[in-house]
Amino acid sequence: MLRRELDYFLSGLSFYTRTPCPRWVVYQPENLNKSRKYLPLIGLLVGMMGALVFWLSQLVLPFTVSVLLSMIATIYLTGAFHEDGFADSCDGFGGGWEKAQILTIMKDSRVGTYAVVGLILILALKFTVLLALAEQSAGTVMVALLGGHTLSRLMASLLMQRYDYVSQRDTSKSQHVVSLRLSAGEVCLSIVPVVLLLCVVWRIDFLVATLVMCLTTLLLGQYFQRRIGGYTGDCLGAVQQISEVMFYLSILVEI
Repeated sequence: MLRRELDYFLSGLSFYTRTPCPRWVVYQPENLNKSRKYLPLIGLLVGMMGALVFWLSQLVLPFTVSVLLSMIATIYLTGAFHEDGFADSCDGFGGGWEKAQILTIMKDSRVGTYAVVGLILILALKFTVLLALAEQSAGTVMVALLGGHTLSRLMASLLMQRYDYVSQRDTSKSQHVVSLRLSAGEVCLSIVPVVLLLCVVWRIDFLVATLVMCLTTLLLGQYFQRRIGGYTGDCLGAVQQISEVMFYLSILVEI
């Protein structure tokens, strides 16, 4: 059983990040679906990388450079996986009016105006807010990175539980990840890293920021449902990126 769960985790880690999968891991399409329960844990690891790069950088460099290097590290580690989904969502919902048109635009590999503008704005906002948090204290931005990356991936996972997948399964790169909903036990398991993080870093502003993320995810889910009748893999990337930024913003407002 432990070996099977390790296969699930490593399959997910190699899918959501650039981390290579060991040769002994048996790849099966359903493993990716099962790996969803480890999305928050994978997010925690990504956040730890970002926090580590920031901490090492700020020892010798200004906060401005340290925050930028931290963002570069997490984007490189994930292969801009979620940023790509966010960009496609900007193009799809920005340029499409009907469901079929929106889905077609999302699948187009070309980058449109909405994608470029959306990426510039959200990355600039993320950088500005993280820099403001860093100016409060280095510890604040490091803890925020851990929480933001962990909880935002939990939000994407919870969205998959509530709404239906509407993209064409035969052409989507996410078809094996979203084909089935997780069981109640698997959902509880996915929340464990979040609970542990909150226990280690007990902060009221974290709880408030988490509620803001939940509200943001709910509103995004309703928007996706109204426009296309569910969600696509790109929508999940948008949820991750937007909820992550909302987490940072909420903490900044409360400081």
